[in-house]
Amino acid sequence: MHIERTDLPGVLIVTPRRFGDARGFFAETWNRRAFAAAGLDLPDFVQDNHSLSHEAGTLRGLHFQAPPAAQGKLVRCGQGALLDVCVDIRRGSPSYGRWTAVELSAANGRQIWVPPGFLHGFVTRAPDTEIIYKCTEYYAPETEGAVLWSSLGIDWGLLGAPILSDKDAAAVPFDRFDSPFVWQEEM
Repeated sequence: MHIERTDLPGVLIVTPRRFGDARGFFAETWNRRAFAAAGLDLPDFVQDNHSLSHEAGTLRGLHFQAPPAAQGKLVRCGQGALLDVCVDIRRGSPSYGRWTAVELSAANGRQIWVPPGFLHGFVTRAPDTEIIYKCTEYYAPETEGAVLWSSLGIDWGLLGAPILSDKDAAAVPFDRFDSPFVWQEEM
């Protein structure tokens, strides 16, 4: 397993080993012991989500769940390709409002760990793209929120207007967002 740190503290890119032959490949995408041996002690996961976006240019996000139901997510692409984006929204954090992006695809096998306290979103790069992610908290609609995708200067690499849900198109801009997260320096 290969682990890369990003410029946002806590956000990691994880690339599991693949074992391939003429039939295809095999990879362990989650194994608590293997992750711990690699220095990652991730919280327990309680829910798996899987979504399909038919059209390239479908943008979902930027989403979060507020405490006490804040979610950490281990995200991967099962089919197709996407640009996955995380934004630090922990008030007081040295990287507050900064974003990072990583290309996830079925071909590259990369995953991204998005800790609680970060916005999360993605834009699809190929038709029929599937995203699969493990969550550390159950879905709690009363705690969910969103920030307008275009309000942070993120380079989504779009060639035209994105395909958005009504909810994402109407999300609050970042400059009017009041984050429910507070940064706590690790000891």
